[in-house]
Amino acid sequence: MIQLKKMAGRALLLAGAPGTGKTALALGIAQELGKKVPFCPMVGSEVYSSEVKKTAVLMEHFRRAIGLRIKENKEVYEGEVTELTPEEAPSQTGGYGKVISHVAIGLKSVKGSKQLKLDPTIYDSLQKERVNVGDVIYIEANSGAVKRVGRCDAYATEFDLEAEEYVPLPKGDVHKKKEIVQDVTLHDLDAANARPQGGQDIMAMVGQMMKPKKTEITDKLRQEINKVVNKYIDQGVAELIPGVLFIDEVHMLDIECFTYLNRALESSLAPIVVFATNRGICQIRGTDMAGPHGIPVDLLDRLVIIRTLPYTLEESVQILAIRAQVEGIAMKEDALARLGQLAEQTTLRHAVQLLTPAHVLSKNNGREEITAADVDEVHALFHDAKYTAQLLTEQVDKYIQ
Repeated sequence: MIQLKKMAGRALLLAGAPGTGKTALALGIAQELGKKVPFCPMVGSEVYSSEVKKTAVLMEHFRRAIGLRIKENKEVYEGEVTELTPEEAPSQTGGYGKVISHVAIGLKSVKGSKQLKLDPTIYDSLQKERVNVGDVIYIEANSGAVKRVGRCDAYATEFDLEAEEYVPLPKGDVHKKKEIVQDVTLHDLDAANARPQGGQDIMAMVGQMMKPKKTEITDKLRQEINKVVNKYIDQGVAELIPGVLFIDEVHMLDIECFTYLNRALESSLAPIVVFATNRGICQIRGTDMAGPHGIPVDLLDRLVIIRTLPYTLEESVQILAIRAQVEGIAMKEDALARLGQLAEQTTLRHAVQLLTPAHVLSKNNGREEITAADVDEVHALFHDAKYTAQLLTEQVDKYIQ
């Protein structure tokens, strides 16, 4: 539904006991959506800051989770660098120093080659991008911006061990029109334009993103950026990509945050919001009322609720086997089965935490693989949360109250 863009402005609630994989589900969603779709994780307690308003923190995360794909047809010079020669001239201010007067650069594509004479400021950009002969680059004709695409694949077998990304020789002519795609978030545009510099077009906004600033982002500025963004979406220059905002421990938010979320979800520029909580009926922060999962009923009514269930014995064993493989720990079948039983009796998190001590114990005993006896020994050494609570109840007189 998220990939088909059918969930924008809607919210999802993952509700279940601790250790039932709510955060893992959210990370799975992020992986499945890919790198181009923004995914912004946060915890409910992050909104409580002495410096920033709660609603400002929420709005910032909302806008971090909304992506904008900007497509522009630009006139560019693209090809493999065959020559890069800076031409020097005596300094105009006198003295013995020399300055670069212009740069001679040769570009080659499949269809032909071209010699260019460039401004000295473009030479600085070439140096910043670390362009050398044999690299594939493109230079924007209007702005002079330089982008290094990679090393030409003709040099792919130059070294035994490669650290470069090799790209084919560009097709077509050296001088051509090319569609350039950039992915940014609305928060990037907010931060870039908190202190406007340069042009008013969308590419100028993107260009300012790299400059460090610490200026407050106001609602008025956000509204202005929304107008510009909507205008470019209408013109077909940009495409809105609703990302995912993941709020863990949502019961930590208070009534002001929930009221704000109600309004923010109705906005035309809203991401998909995924909430996660492990609470049952509990107090809604900032009120005397209790609510399911600590969330007001009017917001709960807007949510698609997914219940997460505890893992079965087979699932626990499978997860533990994957975790052991990732950590490079060898285990016998009976040890894995015993650890799976412990995960069912205690929690999966506790069983995962026993992997490393069991591995250390087996190594100290001169074994490469963990046995069931190692698992039982570390289980006796380290207590889980349920057993600790039981001990405290039984031995209440031995602890300071």
